[in-house]
Amino acid sequence: MAKKTVATLQSSSKRLTKAIKMVKSPKSGAYTFVESVMPPEMVNDWLNKK
Repeated sequence: MAKKTVATLQSSSKRLTKAIKMVKSPKSGAYTFVESVMPPEMVNDWLNKK
């Protein structure tokens, strides 16, 4: 499962998006959240990676 935040970050002239995805731990079965700030074009590729 993954979700993308609504907020778009702008620093100087670059547009950046903060993406958050839920990752299930193989050991404990608990979910953790992984956050990353990247250009909007890379978000779908990052969310689709396992």
